[in-house]
Amino acid sequence: MRLNIKLMTTCASSFLRHLLSALLLVTALSAEDKKVGPIQDNSFLVEEAYNQEPGVVQHISTFTRYQESKDWIYTFTQEWPVGGLAHQLSYTLPWQRLGASLDGKQAFGDVAVNYRYQLLGDGEARVAISPRLSVLLPTGDEKQGYGRGATGLQVMFPVSLVLNESFTAHSNLGATRTPKARNPLGEKATTQDLTFGQSLIWLAHPRFNVMLEYVHTRFETVLGPDQTRTQSSTFLSPGIRWAYNFPSGLQIVPGIAVPIGLGASRGEKAIFLYLSFEHPFTKAK
Repeated sequence: MRLNIKLMTTCASSFLRHLLSALLLVTALSAEDKKVGPIQDNSFLVEEAYNQEPGVVQHISTFTRYQESKDWIYTFTQEWPVGGLAHQLSYTLPWQRLGASLDGKQAFGDVAVNYRYQLLGDGEARVAISPRLSVLLPTGDEKQGYGRGATGLQVMFPVSLVLNESFTAHSNLGATRTPKARNPLGEKATTQDLTFGQSLIWLAHPRFNVMLEYVHTRFETVLGPDQTRTQSSTFLSPGIRWAYNFPSGLQIVPGIAVPIGLGASRGEKAIFLYLSFEHPFTKAK
């Protein structure tokens, strides 16, 4: 098993090195030289504080596959501006397979409906703040380990800071509370989770970024009636993303990262894939 993990890690590292070289070459030789802004709202694990521009919608797909547990999760997110930059609505649909579930089958998890407010700044500002409130709907089957079995509320406080022309940092602090969450046995307890995230983005090119993200989550699971157990997960995730811009206004952003477990998550590794389509849905005036 150790040899297999070492081989997979070596292959992933070699793949990323070759992919990085190829993408830098493709970007440098690209015939398109339109003056567009840098990639901004396409982070992977850490949320950026930039709402969608008016008249522009974004469709985001992510896929995470864990090497040790063999679990995987796919998510689809749509982000819509509401009346301008200040307000944004979005939703996230998760489809997953968890080895820890009772049957190991694929199933939906809990759906998130999100509202985000651009409190400070925008994509052109040095500092941006965009707090988010989410309702987590109990659409997953808690009896099979795919959901909390109750409606939860989540608050997230993303802050984005432009350090200089080459580097941008993003910070997240969030909390989730789920009253009367259920375990597979139907036992209820209120759970509370805390999340901290930090990222550093190197704008090697406006359309090619190198990323380093850190996410720590302390979460609770229902142990019995009114009893919870506290666990944690910590990941450091190096990754890259790049963009293709089209005259129609369509921007396609693929990306790949390799989350590495630290602390209680030590020994766990994952492959993270990202794909975003962003385009206008109204005609420019």
